[in-house]
Amino acid sequence: MHELSIVESLIEQVEKEVVGSGHEGRILRLDLIVGRLSGANADSIRFAFELLSRETPLAGAELRISEPRAVCCCEDCFARREIDELVAFCPECGSGRISFQGGQELLLESIELED
Repeated sequence: MHELSIVESLIEQVEKEVVGSGHEGRILRLDLIVGRLSGANADSIRFAFELLSRETPLAGAELRISEPRAVCCCEDCFARREIDELVAFCPECGSGRISFQGGQELLLESIELED
């Protein structure tokens, strides 16, 4: 499960950001963006976060994850359709001349700290 290594890196990043800011209060919430085509599973990230954050400054912090969909764009029929899974052909016309917009994000969007 590569989500464990993703969460380990997330915890390191958050700790570095919080220490660098000089803030000494609790970490209340993290907001993540995990695109549906990112290759990461949001439920697995939640589970790994619960497991790995216990003995860290992130213990008890809320983890909110948004899961944006991707848009499949066809170069032949010009259709644009939101998708949840990777496709090889345009859902409208069957063309293989497609590209994707969004849905591949894996980002720490914000950290909420106690005053």
